[in-house]
Amino acid sequence: MKIAIICASDDELAPFLKALENVQISEKAMLRFYESQIENVEIVTLYCGVGKVNAALATQILIDTFHVDIIINAGTAGAICNTLKLFDTVISKEIAYHDVQEDILTEFHPYLPTATFFVNNKLLDIAKIICQQNQNTYLGKIITGDSFIDKGQHEALNKNFAALCVDMESASIAHVCYVNAIDFIVIRTITDTPVLTGHQAFEQNCKKASDQTKDIVFKFINMIKKQWH
Repeated sequence: MKIAIICASDDELAPFLKALENVQISEKAMLRFYESQIENVEIVTLYCGVGKVNAALATQILIDTFHVDIIINAGTAGAICNTLKLFDTVISKEIAYHDVQEDILTEFHPYLPTATFFVNNKLLDIAKIICQQNQNTYLGKIITGDSFIDKGQHEALNKNFAALCVDMESASIAHVCYVNAIDFIVIRTITDTPVLTGHQAFEQNCKKASDQTKDIVFKFINMIKKQWH
């Protein structure tokens, strides 16, 4: 089994690289891929750059070149519901774009039954256990769009999508995984909220949030190793 961990930024990737040993590095399409092992599971990780296209490009390379079996999108996110606090962690149950018209996905390729990407049941079962065992870790919907969500935008997104948090990559990663029949899940920790908004909040909280995400991802991989057959 080979698992990919894809982050958007070098700050989000840094905690993973610090934990890896005997790393092999390769480059493709202006991206740097790091291969190693965690709990005797083969791992390939990278930061793809911010935004949907960068994330999709990296995801397809992980599938075609590295032949990964599972992709974990790890990093940070902004809360859009009022119940989440700074440094809460969200694990995806379902993922959707907030800036793509729904019929683009349902009436054209890949002809989705709904404009939502769902995590498969095996990974979902592990996610539920992780949430039960770790405080301030929640399972729910994540939405994605190609813009940073700032003050005044949270209420409309919450009303329209009823999601826990928002990012700029996960739906495109899920999209590429869907058409390639690859399992995926997203694990992100909150850096900004409807109250504490903006790039400054993100920058101040990114390191701590990324460290927390890494801890949850490693627990997740350990459970995959034990339960995945």
